[in-house]
Amino acid sequence: MTQLHPDPAYAALQDLGTAPLWKYYGELFAAEPRSAAVPYLWSYARLRPYLLHFAKTLSLEEAERRVLMLINPGLQDPPATVNSLYAGLQVIVSGETAQAHRHASNAFRFVIEGEGAYTTVNGERIHMRPGDLLLTPGWHWHDHYHEGDEPMIWLDALDYPLVNALEAGFFELYGERAQKVSRPDGISTRQFVHGHLVPAWEIDRGSSSPIGNYPWSEVERAFDAIGDDAEGSAVDGVVLEYTNPWTGGPVLPTMSCRVRRLPPKFHGAAIRRTSSSVHHVIRGQGTAIVGGRRLDWNDKDVFAVPGWTACELINTSETDDTYVFSYSNEPVMRSLGLYREELIERQK
Repeated sequence: MTQLHPDPAYAALQDLGTAPLWKYYGELFAAEPRSAAVPYLWSYARLRPYLLHFAKTLSLEEAERRVLMLINPGLQDPPATVNSLYAGLQVIVSGETAQAHRHASNAFRFVIEGEGAYTTVNGERIHMRPGDLLLTPGWHWHDHYHEGDEPMIWLDALDYPLVNALEAGFFELYGERAQKVSRPDGISTRQFVHGHLVPAWEIDRGSSSPIGNYPWSEVERAFDAIGDDAEGSAVDGVVLEYTNPWTGGPVLPTMSCRVRRLPPKFHGAAIRRTSSSVHHVIRGQGTAIVGGRRLDWNDKDVFAVPGWTACELINTSETDDTYVFSYSNEPVMRSLGLYREELIERQK
């Protein structure tokens, strides 16, 4: 029998800071994950002119960071790219610097175009070239300087949506605009670039990789050495993970980074994972079918794959390899025992 008048006990419970579980049970314990993020693609060709526009019209005094945030339509407030990860496109032009600072969030930059810039991380200058992956682990001082002639553009990545959700965010400005250089340039990369041979005298083995820059030249050497002999993954093609030399695990405790080579006409198996990911097309063209949505991508585009959303990667070229970089929150999911993946049979 339908009640004509609401039970006044419900209002009394609300005033006491409580609520009946039976009214929320279906929402709190869903049968499977439901992401607020949606599959989405950001066109680099369409965004680049705006980056260059603001590089000319917006001073550093007005902006400090000229960054176009890549905001998922389903994650507008607070802004994020997928549920615990952020991506943005940043531009810096000749002679410019960025105020030295540090934050609790882990970060990295993947260089898209330009040369002549460097970032200083805890006193070490790390030079940037296209395809390089530069790490800024949490609470490391960092700033940037550009000595080159052409604009420098990179993909910024941070885990601040996760850190802020955990209410663990800290931020601090350095006492001066730039750090003093206190370590040899690129020493963290030069010490660890030799495969599994790592310095035995280094004893501070934290959860983040000690490597400042994973150069694209080394990635190319790895792919060239593998050649066409490796079977690779049915999902990701010939896929390599950037690793922490101390642990063999992900480069940062909250983010894993991978790069894949998709051979001509490659059509990856569909898979869904509880981890969310952001993909950047280094070179090539193709399609990602994400949650049934077709995302056609070209050089330097970025696309989002929400958690537990089916994704299949396709290289539409019949002659050329395609290279795709990605990062995900898989380390978080694994550390909490929440990582799961499921292959999906392709519809015929």
